[in-house]
Amino acid sequence: MKYLLEATGEKTKSKALDRAAEFYLQMRGDTAAVPNGAFVELMEKAEKQGSVTAEEIAEVLHTEELPVEVQTSWSIGISD
Repeated sequence: MKYLLEATGEKTKSKALDRAAEFYLQMRGDTAAVPNGAFVELMEKAEKQGSVTAEEIAEVLHTEELPVEVQTSWSIGISD
């Protein structure tokens, strides 16, 4: 429970459990509330396109309970 509280940023066990359960439902899907989960959507997108970018993955997996964003950088030559 300690790690769930830390991971969710919630101060109470009930709020942490609520946040984790909502995230699970949104990712898994196959329920009346969320018929198509994000994992299925991501797999279908990858199959259809052949690959997905980090930005596309973040877009599919982003939720209010666990925001997902991508930051990329690259350089050529000698780095510090």
